[in-house]
Amino acid sequence: MKTSSQNTILITGGAGFIGSNLSEYFLGLGHRVICLDNFSTGHRHNLKDFINNPNYKLIEGDIRNLEHCKVAVVGVDYVLHQAALGSVPRSINDPITTNDVNVSGFLNMLVAARDAKVRRFIYAASSSTYGDSEGLPKVEEVIGKPLSPYAITKYVNELYAEIFSRTYGLETIGLRYFNVFGRKQDPDGAYAAVIPKFVRQLMNLESPVINGDGNYSRDFTYIDNVIQMNELAMTIENQTAVNTVYNTAFGDRNTLNDLVGYLKKYLSEFDPKIAEVEIIYGENRAGDIPHSLASIEKAKKLLGYNPKYSLQEGLKEAVSWYWNNLK
Repeated sequence: MKTSSQNTILITGGAGFIGSNLSEYFLGLGHRVICLDNFSTGHRHNLKDFINNPNYKLIEGDIRNLEHCKVAVVGVDYVLHQAALGSVPRSINDPITTNDVNVSGFLNMLVAARDAKVRRFIYAASSSTYGDSEGLPKVEEVIGKPLSPYAITKYVNELYAEIFSRTYGLETIGLRYFNVFGRKQDPDGAYAAVIPKFVRQLMNLESPVINGDGNYSRDFTYIDNVIQMNELAMTIENQTAVNTVYNTAFGDRNTLNDLVGYLKKYLSEFDPKIAEVEIIYGENRAGDIPHSLASIEKAKKLLGYNPKYSLQEGLKEAVSWYWNNLK
């Protein structure tokens, strides 16, 4: 691997929550970073801290356009592919657009990376791929049937990546993200993730609505653990660790009731009235997996993964960031 200042990294979806955090981190290490984003879900304010960095380049384009992808990969060493339309409910409401972005766009990026002879293609996979598999913890080699159009698209990504590795020799690594949260995650919009949405509501002294009885559980994963996994996937030289997928998680699970309890506790340190906000319970949501817990043994063994932030440790950081940036 070249010295840090000599690598050029393309981050698709680089104006989004995860992509902008990755951009900031790798710029801080002296890498050159190119961002490809169409701002359909990303935000320009996520780029404000580094938009003027001489090592940063923003390309406004769409992964559904092959020419945009080809322009973006010129001179690139590594691709960190984060661009996607997330959200299970969005995919249920509009499966065609979700498929266009997540499958056709993904294939465009693979073709562009192959033709540009990119060294390695690391992509955001998803825990939704486990589908109706009931076993816990989730082990990479055992999956079920997908429960949503979104889950189908993310599984198809893994199949395409494997074919491009076998057929064209493109090195790929998929990272199955488990409920990622942290700074810069958007609290607004119809498809906002649960943690920033609940934070916003609690800060406004509004009652969050939990889908179901609150006993569904998740392996919530703080953004810095995700950054660590991307860096390890990019830099690992052991070939037995390449051309596969890894769970990207903390390896612990908490219920939604646990989550809200922690949020109220940490936010009430800023405003004591938050501790008294009532929680509302609604119907279960279509396509939701009841329980999710990752085995991270494969990532530990092959990549040397060592996540630093539990849910509680990550929430303390995230809550502080939201309080200082949303008020």
